[in-house]
Amino acid sequence: MTRYALRHVTTYRYATPVDLAQHMLHLSPRAVPGQAVESFALTVSPGTAHRSEGEDHFGNGVTWLSVETPHVALEVVLDAVVRVGFPAPPAAGDTPSWEAVRDAVDGIAGVEAAEFALPSPLAPADRGAGAYAAQSFARGRPVLAGLLELTARMKRDFVFKPGVTTISTPVSQVLATRAGVCQDFAHVMIAGLRAIGLPARYMSGYVRTRPPPGQARRQGADQSHAWVGCWLGPGLGWVDLDPTNDLVVQDEHVLLGWGRDYADISPVKGILLGGGKQTLGVSVDLVEA
Repeated sequence: MTRYALRHVTTYRYATPVDLAQHMLHLSPRAVPGQAVESFALTVSPGTAHRSEGEDHFGNGVTWLSVETPHVALEVVLDAVVRVGFPAPPAAGDTPSWEAVRDAVDGIAGVEAAEFALPSPLAPADRGAGAYAAQSFARGRPVLAGLLELTARMKRDFVFKPGVTTISTPVSQVLATRAGVCQDFAHVMIAGLRAIGLPARYMSGYVRTRPPPGQARRQGADQSHAWVGCWLGPGLGWVDLDPTNDLVVQDEHVLLGWGRDYADISPVKGILLGGGKQTLGVSVDLVEA
């Protein structure tokens, strides 16, 4: 397994003071087979009047905060040490046909995956996305073979281009422009799979980035990241695929949690009294420890 030290700093700055704020944080690395959390700490400034920990519907760790001190900035710092080594998936040819996986969703064995086959606000069962995904799923094809081909096609067909989308940009627009960022590509892939009846979930976390040859690594240059969890059927469970990088997730990704789409697992959500216009700054460092 690869051991990582993680630091994620989120800073909000407000044009006018915030008198009262309630926040929900999805910033707890998730302990799952293939990922062990050695240590984890969240530091919030200004200090909070109330703070509690728990889990959401999907089993992700959640921190709820109440900030009652007037403030013009909010800083949330995550520090964690995590060991990662997700198991390799089975050989593609050994997985069931995609139709068998689709049909299993409606049975007792598909209960854990069924809600991820349903459309969600940011990853609807879009017809265009479905047509795009369907090109990889000929009749009787093993499900993992189709998933791997779809992941590779998305890497070839879509251009990583920050600034051309927002988190609310619809899947249909991303399909039309073939440009965006990892969240967009995850939503397109999820929407396409759901449109043909396959469960898919939105995975939130981080990916280790590497500087170009001969250049020093820049502090804070690693990124929050999104990829796709794909169901292989009741006997094989889930495999994670990264369409931004055409990767099977194994030892370069750190997982925070999952949901139906980004809205379920947004790192920081809040309701504010006051504040006016706000700016957001995010810095992530993920290094081998």
